[in-house]
Amino acid sequence: MELAVYNIDGSKTTKTVDLNENVFGVTPSDHAIYLDVKHHLAARRQGTHKTKERGEVKGSTKKMRRQKGTGAARVGDIKSPILRGGGVIFGPKPRDYRFKINKKVKKLARRSALSYKAKEGKLIVLEDFSMEEPRTKKYLEILANLDLEGKKTLLLLPGNDRIIELSSRNIPRAFVGKASQLNTYMIMHVDNLLVVESSIKEIENIC
Repeated sequence: MELAVYNIDGSKTTKTVDLNENVFGVTPSDHAIYLDVKHHLAARRQGTHKTKERGEVKGSTKKMRRQKGTGAARVGDIKSPILRGGGVIFGPKPRDYRFKINKKVKKLARRSALSYKAKEGKLIVLEDFSMEEPRTKKYLEILANLDLEGKKTLLLLPGNDRIIELSSRNIPRAFVGKASQLNTYMIMHVDNLLVVESSIKEIENIC
């Protein structure tokens, strides 16, 4: 698959890049994408939810009234789950929501997500660039030149670039990440994927 390379002014360069068909041109698997995104979101959950059962609620253990002869239902102590302020029956407990999926499924999911972006024309290859100082206005200009202003975008860099990260930080729908840390959720979470030319090899290596 051959794509044109753009510069940050929004114009096409004379260069093209040949993308690996085994990464950017596979038949997408929706189920693999679903599993990998679910796996990612599950791992992000804190799982610290907790309610108190009747044995953990503070209160007297004295029987509230006699069991028979009142005409009402029998009641135990004040910590009974049927009373207001009592314990909670089968409430949530701290737990780990993570689950295992195979590495091959994760790779297929990444390839499927990248293939969707490539087929939909939402994958843009950019010429390598750098910024001298953090400038949000400059990064907004780059997005405007590419006709992506206001859209949710992810720029993939070959390594850490603090200046570009700081320039995009105050833009609500603009994200910057390392190509080596790319996952399916990052791809599917945005509308357009901006890939710096030198980060393509990194992407192909992890896929």
